[in-house]
Amino acid sequence: MATFISMPKLGMTMENGVITKWLKQEGDAVAKGEAVFELETDKLSTTAEAPEDGILKKILVPAGTEVPILEHVAILGGADEKIDQMLGESGQTDAGQEAVRGTPPASEEVQPVQKTRGDGRIIASPRARAVARELGVDLALVPTAEGKNRIVERDVRAYQEQLQARPKASPLAAKAAADLHVDLREIHKDGRIMAADLANYLEQRNQGHSESAAGERETRKPMNGMRRAIAQNMYHSHMTSPTVTYDTSVDMTAMGQCRTQLAEAGLKVSYTDLLVFFVSRVLKQFPLLNSSVEGDDILLKHYVNMGVAVALEEGLVVPNIPNADQKGLAQISSELKELSEAARSGTLSMDSMRNGTFTITNLGMFGIESFSPIINQPEVAILGVNAIQETLVIRSDEQAVLPMMKLSLTADHRVVDGAVAAQFLQRLRSVLERPALMLM
Repeated sequence: MATFISMPKLGMTMENGVITKWLKQEGDAVAKGEAVFELETDKLSTTAEAPEDGILKKILVPAGTEVPILEHVAILGGADEKIDQMLGESGQTDAGQEAVRGTPPASEEVQPVQKTRGDGRIIASPRARAVARELGVDLALVPTAEGKNRIVERDVRAYQEQLQARPKASPLAAKAAADLHVDLREIHKDGRIMAADLANYLEQRNQGHSESAAGERETRKPMNGMRRAIAQNMYHSHMTSPTVTYDTSVDMTAMGQCRTQLAEAGLKVSYTDLLVFFVSRVLKQFPLLNSSVEGDDILLKHYVNMGVAVALEEGLVVPNIPNADQKGLAQISSELKELSEAARSGTLSMDSMRNGTFTITNLGMFGIESFSPIINQPEVAILGVNAIQETLVIRSDEQAVLPMMKLSLTADHRVVDGAVAAQFLQRLRSVLERPALMLM
């Protein structure tokens, strides 16, 4: 029986994926579990597998297209099986029509985005149509993402959310603005905006663009998938957790000696490796910092999946070292190197970014002295690591220049009170300055 192949949902925060390459072509035989296309999300590159055996009857979405999760991208069926009904559900009428999604055809001139087929019917996903009916939204007025010709649920909801803030406009002006991706709030007018007002605005804007072409003062750059996901996650974290950041300074003399001794023994480790090792063990003594909030409950974790932030050109990812509290320093160092390399090569698996319980983020290599990291939800705390600086310290009336490093702990005040956060940092500082304390 024919079935759809859909964009898989590979993680809790995944909303879209980009089909980078089709590995099978229409008419090819496909075995269940065989890779059908390559895709990229905001966090990784991977492949999507066929749900069952069959023939790839129709590719609905061309390579290079961003697709919402669970949206249909192809049809799989038997060699002689008819798929007319499924083509209709996907917004196509026969196998010869162009895909309902896709980038505009390449040419010297920019082609207008068409949201209707030849019969005038608006191209929209079934879910988008259902949501539009529910919200009372006219699909003809809903703009699509730039370069896309199919309306999806996200487009409908975004349009509905913007209606309240939009100025009054005639139906013709509203539709033209939607098609041209013009924000009517940019048109300043007392009273209702008419089509003529929109035309005047566009003429003035185009004239301004021509005048500034020789030296533009601003450039508009759309967010890529990873940056959009980071923006959404950071906003969600900020709105979810009432946070407080606590700073403490640590004498890193002992940690430096540890690195030297280990290197002499043939094991080269970084300060981040050492921190993952020690922090994961101290966390077991402070379970509130290794927990999450679920409704009115606090879920205490009896394991430590230590997330370590890795900076990429496109943004930030946080792979986890599972059960870090049970692993030795050599294993932690090896796994951290592998995760960092996978992140930078775009081969990091989604599983490696799930189920974290605590995160460490290090900006010390950039000379940062103090910052307030944002919690990686649904965790309740994150530790910021700063630069090691030679600092004049007075202890017991004696002066000494010591390698001091500031740790910045951001904690969710719904769960972690100031005293608990302070005690955690106090204990962590003690074991970093005197590693033998971990033997007690």
